Amino acid sequence: MKLPRRTFLHLAAGAAALPAASRIARAQTYPTRPVRVIVPFAPAGATDITARLMGQWLLERLSQQFVIENRPGGGSNIGTEVVAHAPPDGYTLLMFNAAPLINALLYDKLNYNFLRDIAPIASINRMPLVLAVNPSVPAKTFPEFIAYAKANPGKINMASAGNGTPPHVAGELFKMMAGVNLVHVPYRGGGPALIDLLGGQVQVMFTIMLSSIEYIRAGKLRPLAVTTATRSDALPDLPTVGNFLPGYDASDWYGIGAPSNTPAEIGNKLNKEINAGLTDPKIKMRLTELGATAFAGSPADFRNFIVEESEKWAKVVKFSGAKPD
Repeated sequence: MKLPRRTFLHLAAGAAALPAASRIARAQTYPTRPVRVIVPFAPAGATDITARLMGQWLLERLSQQFVIENRPGGGSNIGTEVVAHAPPDGYTLLMFNAAPLINALLYDKLNYNFLRDIAPIASINRMPLVLAVNPSVPAKTFPEFIAYAKANPGKINMASAGNGTPPHVAGELFKMMAGVNLVHVPYRGGGPALIDLLGGQVQVMFTIMLSSIEYIRAGKLRPLAVTTATRSDALPDLPTVGNFLPGYDASDWYGIGAPSNTPAEIGNKLNKEINAGLTDPKIKMRLTELGATAFAGSPADFRNFIVEESEKWAKVVKFSGAKPD
């Protein structure tokens, strides 16, 4: 039977609208079951703390559990790969920092392409790193530490959260600019690295302020400088590394991503709820206590930021000569 042209066009338009209507309906009801948030580092590090803070907020807003799943290893490669290959349905998310971007510069072959396989959803916070030493180190100031390191080449162990992580590259940049020889000791996340720094198994680390500030305030770690161009409100008495090494500047940041092709409506819903959390007085206060500042924006803003960060870290990796061990 041949349909009249007007009837055919009406039916075709209705059929074309079905996928869009279905996507919108899914976004309106999302989530209908628990959501996995993959943290590609061990528990107790800054990425883990940020994920749990935001996971609790999303639970309260969306009435579903956001289950934090730590998948450490490979300087974030293992956990990131899990999300890159997960179904793009909004039920597997990635809490990440600059590490996956840096890994693309360090490793010759990865089983994912971060910029292609991970869709940025929402940026969350930014913070400086802190050059901190175990109290057993005799240096009390940044210049004293450089002098101590130069007097003990190859004898001071520098911890990091893993190859390609911001603490690693920040440390490599410091080594190059200061002309010192520190032994890099990579861990499977910031938490285990921090534990060994507290225990004295390693002597120095460019720590993420969010995970180390309470130990600094308790006197269990000695801070010498912050890595950003300006001082931190959380530790206002600390100088910047750039005060002594002009041009040095590094910071860390955190955000949420999802597998590429995750429906934009779901990404936008998550972005809206996360941005709402970043204006909540309790969350803002908690971030301030941890030395972080809220870093809100749209998914497009976050993608542009990631591209800029990739370009910046490419220059740092080339300059420092950093390589995976």
